[in-house]
Amino acid sequence: MMDDTEIEAMATLSGSSSIGDPVSERGHSLVDEDGEDWLYPERRPSLDLGPSPMDTSQWHYVDQALTPALSYSSMASEERSNTMNDDDGVSTNDDDGVSTRVQLDRTDSYSSCYSMDSDDCEKRTPKVKSKDDTVSELPNAPELIQDPNTIRHPSLTVKFTFKAIANILQKLSEKDVKRFKMMLWQRYPQSFNTPPQGLDLVDLVDRMLECYSLEVSLQVTKVLLDEMGQKKLIDYLETLCIRNEVRHDLCETLKRIYGEVYEDVAMQGERKPFDEVFTDLNITTNCDSGPNIEHEVMTIVKLDSNRKPGKLLSTSDILSSKRLDRSNTKLVVLTGVPGSGKSMAVRRLILDWCEQRSHEHVSFLIPLPFRELRQFEGSEVSLLEIIQKLYPETKKLREEDYRGEDCKIMFVFDGLDEYNDNLDFNTTELLGDYTRPTTLNVIVVNLLRDRLLYRGLFLVTTRPQVRRYIPWDMSYNEIEVLGFRDPDKDEYFKKRFKNPDQATRVIAYINSFKTLRIMCHLPLFCSLVADECQHIFREKGTQAELPRSITYMYTKLLLVLIRQHRVFRAPGHTPNEERDFLMKLGKVAFNMLEQGQFKITKTDWKDTGIDDTEAVINSGLCTQYITKPYVLFQEKVLSFIHPTMQEYLAALYVFLSFRNLGKNIFEQQHLKAKVRGIFKPHKAMELYKSAVDRSLLCEDGKLDLFLRFLFGMALNTNLELLQTFCTASIKGPSVIEDAAVLIKKRLRENPSRSNNLQHCLEELGVSAAEAASY
Repeated sequence: MMDDTEIEAMATLSGSSSIGDPVSERGHSLVDEDGEDWLYPERRPSLDLGPSPMDTSQWHYVDQALTPALSYSSMASEERSNTMNDDDGVSTNDDDGVSTRVQLDRTDSYSSCYSMDSDDCEKRTPKVKSKDDTVSELPNAPELIQDPNTIRHPSLTVKFTFKAIANILQKLSEKDVKRFKMMLWQRYPQSFNTPPQGLDLVDLVDRMLECYSLEVSLQVTKVLLDEMGQKKLIDYLETLCIRNEVRHDLCETLKRIYGEVYEDVAMQGERKPFDEVFTDLNITTNCDSGPNIEHEVMTIVKLDSNRKPGKLLSTSDILSSKRLDRSNTKLVVLTGVPGSGKSMAVRRLILDWCEQRSHEHVSFLIPLPFRELRQFEGSEVSLLEIIQKLYPETKKLREEDYRGEDCKIMFVFDGLDEYNDNLDFNTTELLGDYTRPTTLNVIVVNLLRDRLLYRGLFLVTTRPQVRRYIPWDMSYNEIEVLGFRDPDKDEYFKKRFKNPDQATRVIAYINSFKTLRIMCHLPLFCSLVADECQHIFREKGTQAELPRSITYMYTKLLLVLIRQHRVFRAPGHTPNEERDFLMKLGKVAFNMLEQGQFKITKTDWKDTGIDDTEAVINSGLCTQYITKPYVLFQEKVLSFIHPTMQEYLAALYVFLSFRNLGKNIFEQQHLKAKVRGIFKPHKAMELYKSAVDRSLLCEDGKLDLFLRFLFGMALNTNLELLQTFCTASIKGPSVIEDAAVLIKKRLRENPSRSNNLQHCLEELGVSAAEAASY
C-alpha cells in the first residue's frame, strides 16, 4: 500500500492534480514500498486545455450530449467535508452560518466531465476506436453490470445516492478513504483524468455521480468496500437503500390517505388538496386554559389560573430535533376541545414530513389512529403485525430499523378519546418485544410507557379529560390547540370560497353577528357556516340572503358533536338515552346560567348525576381543565366548550321540557297528562312570556342569548332539526306571529333592551330592517 508521499508523487507524475488541467503523461508506472509495480493507464485529454493549440486529428465521433442540468451549488471543500453527518450525509449549515448544503434538485441528466450525458458515461464509447487508443485497465477490475430491463425504484434519486455514498465514506478512517480513492483510480480509470487524491468527499462523490448512473455508483461503492473488507458498511449501505424505498412508499400511502380532504363536514362533494384548505392554527404551550370565554353580551371572569400566555407553536415544532435536544421527553400530548383542529394539525404534520418540510430527523412516521386500531380489539396481535397490516410497505424493514439509534420512528396516536378500553399503567404486563402477540391494550400501554420501541417518538391527540389515562410519573409535554385566531378565520373563508365575491359576503356575514364571529374560533364551526352558505349560493346565487338565525348554526353544531362523533365513542346509545342525557345536561346548564356560573368543580359535578366521561369525551359538549386557586393546590373543573353553548343547551332544556313534558320551567307548573306533548299556542305563549320577563329582569344580560335561542327553536327550520329529540310530532299552529307581537310590545316598553329583543325577532325570521324599525 502506498503512503501519502508516494500518492502525491503519483499525482505529480500525472501532470496535474486538478480535474481541469491537461494531462501529458501516458501510461507511466510507480513502485510502492512492497515493490509492487502499479500501472496507471493513459488518460483521455481534458476539454479544458487552455489557450494553446489543440490537436483534434485523433478525436473520435461521439453522440451529441444532452443538455446538462445544473447539479450542485458551489461550496468550500474543507467545510463541506467536515459538515457531513451520519443521518443526512451533508449538514445544512456550518458553524459560521454559511450554507454548505448540496443542492440536489437536478434530474438524472447531469453535467458531465466530458460534455456528454454522464448518467452512464462509462458506456459511451467512440464509434471508431484504434488499437493505440485502448485504455489499459487492471485485469482484476470488477465488471459493472446494470440490467437494462431493471426498473429503477422512484426513491433512488441523485439526492439520496449522494447522501448515502457520502455517509458511508464519512465512516471510513482517513487512511481507508485514501485507499478507497486509490482503488477507484485503479479499477475504474475512465472516471478520472487525474488521480482523485486531491478531492474531498463531496467532490469525489460528485464525480462518481457525474460519470456513472445512480445504480452503478452504488455498485462501485459496494465492490470497493468489499475488497477493503468493510462488510458492515456494505450492509449499512444496503440498509439505507431499503429504508429509502420504504420511506418513499410510505409517503405515497400517507399522501393518498391524508393529502386530500372533503371541505364540508358531511364529507360529500369534491375532495380537495389539503394544502389548499388548511389554515394556520393557534397551538400553544400553555395548557389548561379553559374554553374561549369571549362573549357578545357579558364579561365573564377568567375561568382558570393560567393568566400568562403560552408560547405559540407550529406543527413543525412538535417533537422537532431542537426540542428533543433540549429535553429527553419523547411523548407529546396534543389536547383541545372538540372541533378545535387537532386532526387538522396531525394531518399538517404528516404531510409536511412526507414532503420533507419538517421533522427530517424522523426516518419513519407511522400514524396509528384509534379508529383504525379498533379492528384489532378482542384478538392477540403484535405491534409489528399492526404496522404491517396498516402499512404493508413496511414489511421490508428489519429489526435494526426498529431498534437502531440512527432510525427514529414517530408514532401518531390520533384520537385517544375514542379508545374505550381502560389504560392501566400500574398492573398491565410488561412488554418489550414488538414481535410478540398480545392484546391491543398491552401494546398501547407499553408504547406510552416507553417500554416498547424505547427509541420511538410518540404524539397523542385527545380531548382534555383523557389526560387522566397518562400516568402521573410519565414524562411528557402537553400542548393545546385553541383553534383559529381572528386573521385565521378570514383566511379560512378565503380559501374555502374560490369566488372572491362569495368569500367577501361570508366574512361580512359572520362579522354582522358577533356571536358567530366568536364561535368561528372553532374550525368545525367555520366549516358548518361555510357549508350552509355554500349550499345557499349554489341554490339561489351569490346575492341570496344568508340566514339570520344563529340558533340554526348551533343546532347543526350540536348534531355533529353528539351524532357523528359519538359513533366512534358510544355507538350503543339509543335515541332515548341521547335525549335523556341532553335533558340532564341542559338542566345543569340552565341552573348554572341562572346563578351566573360558568364552571363547576368535580365535586359539584357528581351531584348532577351525569357521567363526566359522557359529557366531556362522548358528547364533546363539555371540557375539563385544571385550576390552581391556591398555592400547592389544584382542582379539576368542568365547563361547557363555550358559554354560548351553555346558553343554547339551557334553552334546549326549557324548550324540550315544555315540548315533551308540558312543563313551564319558569312557572314550575305541570299541565294535565292528557295535554302533555301537545303544542298549544296559548300555553306556549305563556312559556315565552315568562322567559321574556325573566330575561328583562337580568340587567347583566345573562339570559339574553338564552332568550334568542329559545325563540329560534320555534322556527320551522330548527324544529325539523330538533324533531329527533321530541317525543311526538309537532301539532297545532305556529306561535311565531304571537311571539313576534309579544317581542314588539316589550320593545316599546323597554327601549334600553332593544338590541337583544330585535335579535329575538330576527331569530323568528323577521328581517333585520323590519326588526330595527320597532
